[in-house]
Amino acid sequence: MFDKLEQETILRLKSQINRANPTALRMWLVSLCAFVAIMQSSLSDSFSSLLVAFAAVSVAELAEFLFYFRTEKQAMPKDGSAIASAFIFTLLLPNYLNPIYVVLGVFFTMLVVKYSFGGLGANWLNPAIGGWLFVRFSWPVAFEEALNANPANLGANNISVWICDTLNTSIFNIFGVELPNNYIELFAYSGSGIIIDRGLFAFLLGTIIIGALQVSRIWIPVAYLCLYAFLVKVSGNDLFFGLFSGGIMVAAFLLVADSATSPKSRAGSLIVAILASFLSWLFRYHGGEPYGAFFAVALLNVLVPVIRRIEIHLFYRGMA
Repeated sequence: MFDKLEQETILRLKSQINRANPTALRMWLVSLCAFVAIMQSSLSDSFSSLLVAFAAVSVAELAEFLFYFRTEKQAMPKDGSAIASAFIFTLLLPNYLNPIYVVLGVFFTMLVVKYSFGGLGANWLNPAIGGWLFVRFSWPVAFEEALNANPANLGANNISVWICDTLNTSIFNIFGVELPNNYIELFAYSGSGIIIDRGLFAFLLGTIIIGALQVSRIWIPVAYLCLYAFLVKVSGNDLFFGLFSGGIMVAAFLLVADSATSPKSRAGSLIVAILASFLSWLFRYHGGEPYGAFFAVALLNVLVPVIRRIEIHLFYRGMA
């Protein structure tokens, strides 16, 4: 039970608080997870993905400097949150997107979304999602052209075929089944597309690290993915493709599980994860939006203040 002072302290806490790890450590681990995915993507597109990431990180640091210089604050924070936001934003972008749009998107991400309500822990929307929506709807033609640009070399495709053949001859033939080549290609895709889908294998390795070190509450992405997989399966769609494309993994592990834009209680976080999963499936398979997961996260981020008010009445009032 809480006394009155403890209740008031709980309600004033920013959602970013996490006693398991310091904020800086979590931000750098998230950055590492995103960076390895960017590097995998870069290996098959002549480092175009790395160029997008470099533009994003450089401008994020510049925007943060300008904000602190303009507001005459003492010093820029060293928590790595600007770099983490830039890397996550990069994962959501097409690998051949013109860097000019990346620059404009990052300025919007940092100055409008992140700092308009006070900075880390007080932003009203996940910064990466805010920047992605800004670029997607401000320059839809450029965004779509980047998604459908000329594919990079087919080296990664050859690797995926070799991996698939090896697995089929050594493992799957024992059970009398055959793994299609295009399934392995999902983890080593070399065509144009959003960077997270091109660097999925490395990203999944990174999620093992952030899960093991409790960077976020691991049960949130688990709940999200379980319900999403169930909905994809019962609706008659390809389960493997549904899970490992469309930015579903970055939505599960970095966007839905983001503590800065989540409820404070376990019950509230579970509700958000379930709603995000359902809306991701609905927008993607019934709304015709291949990246429906990002729209689902954006919608629920906007609704989080309402959920927090409900939390106050349900879980904190009367804790005397």
